[in-house]
Amino acid sequence: MSCRITDMREKQVICVKDGAMLGFVCDVEIDVVTGALCAIVIYGRSKFFGLFGREDDVVIPWQDIDVIGNDTILVRCDPPQPHEKHRAFPLRT
Repeated sequence: MSCRITDMREKQVICVKDGAMLGFVCDVEIDVVTGALCAIVIYGRSKFFGLFGREDDVVIPWQDIDVIGNDTILVRCDPPQPHEKHRAFPLRT
């Protein structure tokens, strides 16, 4: 099976450890000397419509990719930890 980088952008990335959908492939890292694909990158989710930036990107090394299917990519990596919600003002009791 052959797959282009543009085709990978349409595939969902799913973690097989907990079944979480991590997102879609947004970018790839390629070793320019050997031409081998080193990792896939999933951009972090936008915070408040993108006005406050985004969460950290998820970089998955090639060794952690189990299967590249027609619609999904199954990866074996630690799922990203949810961030604590920060409040602008502390609650008074």
